[in-house]
Amino acid sequence: MTDAPGRRPVFWVLFITGIAGFMAALDNLVVTNALPSIRADLGGGAGDLEWTVSAYTLTFAVLMLFGAALGDRFGRRRMFSAGVALFTLASGLAGFAQGMGQLIAARAVQGVGAAVMMPLVLTLIAAAVPAGRRGMAYGITGAVNGLAVATGPLIGGTLTEHISWHWIFWLNVPLGVLLLVLIPLRLDESSAPGARLDLPGTLLVSGGLFGIVYALVNGNGDGWSSAPVLGGLLAGTALLTGFVVFELRARRPMVPMRLFRGQAFSAINAVSLLMFLGMFGSIFLLSQALQLVRGWSPTEAGLRMLPWTGMPMLVAPVAGLLSDRFGGRRVVAAGLLCQGLALGWFATLFDAGVSWTELLPGMILGGIGMALYFAPAAALVMDSVRPAEAGIASGVNNAVREVGGALGIAVLSAVFTARGGYGSVAGFVDGLTPALWAGTGGVLLGAVLALLIPRGGGALPQPEEKVLTDGAERVAV
Repeated sequence: MTDAPGRRPVFWVLFITGIAGFMAALDNLVVTNALPSIRADLGGGAGDLEWTVSAYTLTFAVLMLFGAALGDRFGRRRMFSAGVALFTLASGLAGFAQGMGQLIAARAVQGVGAAVMMPLVLTLIAAAVPAGRRGMAYGITGAVNGLAVATGPLIGGTLTEHISWHWIFWLNVPLGVLLLVLIPLRLDESSAPGARLDLPGTLLVSGGLFGIVYALVNGNGDGWSSAPVLGGLLAGTALLTGFVVFELRARRPMVPMRLFRGQAFSAINAVSLLMFLGMFGSIFLLSQALQLVRGWSPTEAGLRMLPWTGMPMLVAPVAGLLSDRFGGRRVVAAGLLCQGLALGWFATLFDAGVSWTELLPGMILGGIGMALYFAPAAALVMDSVRPAEAGIASGVNNAVREVGGALGIAVLSAVFTARGGYGSVAGFVDGLTPALWAGTGGVLLGAVLALLIPRGGGALPQPEEKVLTDGAERVAV
């Protein structure tokens, strides 16, 4: 029996890109419930645990747009395969890590692999799927990624408890090998030969964000006035400033800074940054608190987090309907309000004697908040720019989200270690409470900013075309 014309290529593209997307999304949260076991096995302090998560999210974020450009320049199938290979290799190395330094380094390389393969997922789908069916294809991809986020803490907790924390990384190896066999057989090659690589911009933004996150992670331990911490903050700020200046002057910038002149685009990206800052930082600490403070096993902790991480899969369709009726900015603001109230609920109640039924309303409310944010936020990003800029705008917003996650872990952990620590249950709660309040404040600020998004999108008008003085090329300004 043979497939109908066009069915087989579409199936294989969705199958291959779906597995790749699942692996990359899963590794955002799969490690969270394994952190106490990793710390017990490999040692290390709070900063080391932060870097096991942030090393992945940070490299993923800052190299995402560069990864897309690599695919355009050298071939999307070729670079997608290279990204899968690097991600798979790094996953194996993470599973074999014998110390925190090795694990953190492997996680950083995982992020590089994810940054190369993930931006090419949508491009590969667009090349293989007819225009009339792309909405369905993108919906399937989004559902797979949502499933990975929802089940990440549970999968990580179950593997850690019943086998070993090493298997949260080794799980990727057979999947990656399968993809490496299928990619050359089932995907077609495509490229955009005129694409240019923004290597200086990539180095500037990467160095700047690393300097700031390094300072936030090490501030309490080394002292905020110490040379490494002050140097990280100053150098990071200088490099990020240099990145903005360079991108403003670049002929083909990685991030067109003109987009941020639009109030809508700037506001929705600020909202995304604050949402992920509060959400990721809180999940990082709460996933440990469920085990270290409340005493639940990794599997029990993962199950108890499902109402929070899994709720978006149930509520997302309703969020889309609400957005169509009341406008995306109001639904996003309501989502961040729900998320902020949930974090405030946890901050008020969490201690060694809290029951799951007491935490459950916050878990459900937080999950509803996530659902009300995701779909309308994506639409707001698309509406804030011209259609020709939709791809780069989506890439920038995805990078901003990952950066927000890395900053959230660093900021909330800095608050945590300043007021408490891992030494005792009481010490953990003493640090957890103000950290959650900090996350609450960030998310609620995002809710306020969401209301500042102009109605109707607010995309900037089409830029004028001007001829360069040598008459050889026309550029948009």
